[in-house]
Order: sequence, then structure tokens, then C-alpha cells
Amino acid sequence: MQGTVLVTPLNKDDREQWEVLYQSYARFYQVPMNQVILDNVWSWIFDDSTRFYALIAKDEQGCAAGFMHYREMLSPLRGAKVGFLDDLYVDTSVRGEGVVEVLFSTLKNSAKMHGWPYVRWITAEDNYRARAVYDKLATRTQWKTYQISVD
Repeated sequence: MQGTVLVTPLNKDDREQWEVLYQSYARFYQVPMNQVILDNVWSWIFDDSTRFYALIAKDEQGCAAGFMHYREMLSPLRGAKVGFLDDLYVDTSVRGEGVVEVLFSTLKNSAKMHGWPYVRWITAEDNYRARAVYDKLATRTQWKTYQISVD
């Protein structure tokens, strides 16, 4: 990346670059991606009635290097609203160059602005590279994640 990383809220002009990154993210997790999913997520980002947010990291030339999707979540045990990081992806060509740290710094500022005491997220057990970064930036919780399918 060699230079400054600028992280801003996603704007409508970022659609093409965001789609490329989001499709790469889906491939990484081996999740099928299609235009309906892309359109749905894109609409959530710009729906003022949904507390769903997106950040994009760009280099000095305006090329997208990574993104984050996050949202507000109720935490009943705390009686508070908190943040939940749904998606984080940094392009493989710029990993290890500080992009994720700038994204997390911006996320923390957004969380403060929203009054969230913390932001929580999950990642794959075998996502060792990301987990190494997360272990430096955050505290791992004791919780295991489960999912039940509703057929």
C-alpha cells in the first residue's frame, strides 16, 4: 500500500469497488454470492431506518483496500446498545500494511459517537491470520457461537 490509508463511510460512488471486495470476502469464507445479496446489503447501508453501517479504506489514489460492515445490537444483560462487527475484509495485496488498524480505529470512533460501550464480532476458528491481529487489538471473549437453521 505504501502510504496513507483513508477510511470513510461508504458512499454511493463506491459501489463497484465495494462489490469487488465483498465478492472476495464471500469467496474467502466459501459463501455463494449473487446480485440479490449484493443489492440487499447495499440497500441496508443507505437505509436511514436501519442501523447498519459500512466503512471503506482507500489508498492515496482512491483504490479500495478494505471494508467493514457493522451495526447496532441490543445487549439485554447490559441494558445497553452495543456494536456488532459483521464483516471485515482487507484485500490480500495490502494485508500487513496497517489497513485493518486504521479500520478498527475508525470503528472505535464510530462506536464512541453512537454511545456503544464496545463492539463485538466473531470469526472463523481457522482464520489464524485475522485472529492474530484481533488478539492484539481486542479481548477474546469466552463465548462459542452456535447457529440453528430454520427450515
